[in-house]
Amino acid sequence: MYPSTSPDTGRDPWADDARPGPTGPSRGYPPGPRTGPGDDGEERPERKGPRRLRKGGPGRRPDDETDEAPEEEVPPVPVRRPLALTVAGFAALLGVGLVLGAQTAGPGHRLPFALIIFGVQLLFVLAWTMAMRPPALLVVALVSAGAAGIADVAAVRSEIAALAPIGYAAAAGFVLGVLGQLVRRVDRVRVTDSLGSTLLIVVGVVAFATLIVLSRIPKGTQAMTVCLTATGVALLVARLTDAVAPWPRLAPQVPRGAAGVVAGAMLGTLTSAVLGSYLVGFTPTSAALVGLVTAATAVLADLAVGYAEAGRLMAGEPPTMWVARHMQGPLGGFALAAPAAYVMCVLFL
Repeated sequence: MYPSTSPDTGRDPWADDARPGPTGPSRGYPPGPRTGPGDDGEERPERKGPRRLRKGGPGRRPDDETDEAPEEEVPPVPVRRPLALTVAGFAALLGVGLVLGAQTAGPGHRLPFALIIFGVQLLFVLAWTMAMRPPALLVVALVSAGAAGIADVAAVRSEIAALAPIGYAAAAGFVLGVLGQLVRRVDRVRVTDSLGSTLLIVVGVVAFATLIVLSRIPKGTQAMTVCLTATGVALLVARLTDAVAPWPRLAPQVPRGAAGVVAGAMLGTLTSAVLGSYLVGFTPTSAALVGLVTAATAVLADLAVGYAEAGRLMAGEPPTMWVARHMQGPLGGFALAAPAAYVMCVLFL
């Protein structure tokens, strides 16, 4: 017979012992191995935060992150004040020379102005070929100088003042420059990479001949005075501002500031508006419009030269000649402002 009451009466069932269960495998499957942190009596660590999503992988918690070394920041290129002042002075001298040379241009007396333009073109060829270093550098320099001379002669001697002869000279110079690079096998490998630099050098040096064509049309001399003055003032103010307050920096590798670019374009436009109130055939509004286009074009071209130089240095190319590297910006600004002045004079004056 069984006793009516169990000796463990009053005890909560399974309070001290584990809940009874089957000791063998259930349903014919062996028990899986237990690998959790609670197997040896250790407590499971609590989560310290929500799981984070990783790009391209499963989420993880902050405590699972490994210590990664912070990326090294490239220090910004310092702005050298004496260099900025020197470039500003060169831009001012270049603008004064071109403006005074434009005053010597007249019917039957365009040869002195053409000689001044050719001297500036030689400086452009020297600076840009030494800075960009295309294959067959000497060939490209000679071909560019020859194309500049042909464009100047065509601009002076042509019966109709037009840009077509200048365009033909630029096309012929570009083709001859590329063919000169294809002659040598060493230069032939790099010719596809240098098409852009060769085109910039040839077109830029020929663009100065646009000023000779501009001197042959009505209001051309006055337009040159307004445009070249605005360009010179814009480049001068932009470089002087960089020497004093080069902020905000447009890029750490380029020692230029946005304040100089904006101030140069604005003061160049203001100067052209003041000149327009004194020159025949101009009003302050029309002169300001022409000056705005040329001044903005010049300062942006000067800024683009700085970006190109920084890109070459970051690519590991050796630095070029010091003088050529810093003459490149103002010369490029005036070279791009010359056809802009011609277009504005033809379309709006």
